[in-house]
Amino acid sequence: MTAEPISGWGIAAMYALLVIPFGVLLWAKLPIVGQTALAVVRMSVQLLFVGLYLQVVFRLNNAWVNLLWLVVMITVADGSILRGCGLRFGKLAGPLFLGLLVGTAVPLLYFMAFILRRDNLLDAQYVIPIGGMILGNCLRADVIGIRTFFQRIRSGEKGYFQRLADGASAAEATRPYLISALHEAIAPTLATIATIGLVSLPGMMTGVILGGADPMTAILYQIAIMIAIFTGTVLTILLGIRLCRKAGFTRWGTLNPDIFR
Repeated sequence: MTAEPISGWGIAAMYALLVIPFGVLLWAKLPIVGQTALAVVRMSVQLLFVGLYLQVVFRLNNAWVNLLWLVVMITVADGSILRGCGLRFGKLAGPLFLGLLVGTAVPLLYFMAFILRRDNLLDAQYVIPIGGMILGNCLRADVIGIRTFFQRIRSGEKGYFQRLADGASAAEATRPYLISALHEAIAPTLATIATIGLVSLPGMMTGVILGGADPMTAILYQIAIMIAIFTGTVLTILLGIRLCRKAGFTRWGTLNPDIFR
């Protein structure tokens, strides 16, 4: 058994469902109807493009092509996080990219090598969708964590400067803000882990079931991917903040104003 293909009528019905949310937006007179329509169009075009590309990638299943696609995904996530945090690309793009790369690669390769026990660690059928799930969750957490870190230092500069004046190093003075940002960023993932299966049937499990696997196999996949996501999220936030911290401050320990948009 495999997932049923969606017919042309099904596609039409899929977009017809948008009548409900657009009707609510028009009724509420929210000024985001055009923005919402553009978002739906962008989503459709991007996913169709990715679908066509992935058909070629899966057919080739070349390790270098698969690796290149993962690098492209991380690069796009890098830019999205910086925009979401209101930060400039210059000094922070490189450190954040490195944090995302390590935070995604460690749980992904572990998943492929020790959980799935694949001989080809860069098998397109597994590494691209699993890498995408890990990276997508890391992206959301990084936006929260990095934005919280820099905003709280900016809003609490007096306390930060007092720590520096008392003899703390930049790393020691920023530690409370790092811990606070880490907690804020991890909280949504923890809430998801705590309620998964009761509140929702998550994407990985649903996809495996639609692919024809039995529910228990799907559940084991979902447990494995949630642990991988949580590991990647913690690693990415910690590395992202620490690496961006080095680039985001002057040699005197003050925030570099040039990093903000």
